[in-house]
Amino acid sequence: MNSPQPIRNKKILLLVFLTVFLDLVGFGIIIPIQPFYAEKLGASPTTVTLLGASFSLMQFIFGSFWGRLSDRIGRRPVMLLSIGCSSLGYLIFGLSDSLTILFLARMLAGFGSANIGTAQAIIADSTPPESRAKGMGIIGAAFGLGFILGPALGGFFGQITLSLPALVASGLGFFNFIFALTSLPETYPKKSGETIQNSVVHRPGFSLAALKHAARHPNVPQLFLIYFLYIAAFSMMEQVLGLFIEATWHPMIPGVDSAVRAKQSAAETAYVLIMVGVTATIVQGGLIGRLARRFGERKLLITGITVVGSALLLVPVVGSFGVYRWMWAWGIFSAIGSGLTNPSFSSLLSQSVDRDEQGGVLGIGQSLAALGRVVGPSLAGVLFERGTAIPFWVGSVIVFVSALIATTLKTQVKEA
Repeated sequence: MNSPQPIRNKKILLLVFLTVFLDLVGFGIIIPIQPFYAEKLGASPTTVTLLGASFSLMQFIFGSFWGRLSDRIGRRPVMLLSIGCSSLGYLIFGLSDSLTILFLARMLAGFGSANIGTAQAIIADSTPPESRAKGMGIIGAAFGLGFILGPALGGFFGQITLSLPALVASGLGFFNFIFALTSLPETYPKKSGETIQNSVVHRPGFSLAALKHAARHPNVPQLFLIYFLYIAAFSMMEQVLGLFIEATWHPMIPGVDSAVRAKQSAAETAYVLIMVGVTATIVQGGLIGRLARRFGERKLLITGITVVGSALLLVPVVGSFGVYRWMWAWGIFSAIGSGLTNPSFSSLLSQSVDRDEQGGVLGIGQSLAALGRVVGPSLAGVLFERGTAIPFWVGSVIVFVSALIATTLKTQVKEA
């Protein structure tokens, strides 16, 4: 009489998908307008990129906090509280009239958005081990689709006012909260007398002890370093892409309204991001499995990183020709590289450790990625102020270094 359980699990997976999808749509809406909204309040390129870094810093610090809290009080209250914080952060962002308030709003949204680990825990609670990888793929699909729709909506609503996308994101967060409140069940009821494991392997969150423990496995130290460098460089590009489009195709001209320039730049940034999102979703959702079976994850990782490094090098070249629509082709090329890199990294990392350590090691990888999203943007603005092409050149060098490190990976890994 166990047949109803899979149906219930499918319902929970659908609810988690919708929850993460709405969260990512709200996040993606902000991306096209954030640089120009901050510029309107007097931000320099360095300040603009530090604004993006502040969001990731909160994710790095509090990702483990939400995970630990969900082990103590349950998944459902943590998801509700974190979604509410994100919604409030977007609301304050849309109403901000100073850079100080803008930073506080972005940090509050980052604090709330550090809940992906809890969403993964809900899936782990609701799926047997043999189906868990497929269940975790739901979060990846929610990311991909949310990142397509979010920038599209941001570019659309940004044509009305630059603050409207943030208010829409807040509204989506409120809808997400009501949806989770009425539909998301508790999947981890705490049993009386139950204690949380204290071993390094199973302890949630990022720590030097956990990093040292994971790094004893072959391939893992290189993979951690590769991903940190790759994400740092890629996030440098993400944070200055809109500023580059504005400086290249909409430079400041006397008599041209700055608000018009900002709206046009936001729309054109959104178009490129949509190309990236659609292409990456196609590669990760429809091609990566067949390519991995034919070529292996190691070759795909090296190829993907090399493509991304080449794409970063090409950004100033595309800009020098002055044809904006070539940026669409650049977005497709760049997304092919990232679409090959991200799943290949996760697969190699999970295969490099024993099954009972996969969750913890993948969590460390995500923490290092969040740290990369702090370091990369923190450098990007400073470099951009010294030359609009410099962040892309520096990012390309960093990515090519990570590609060289990838060539040292051993082909033999543990069976997942």
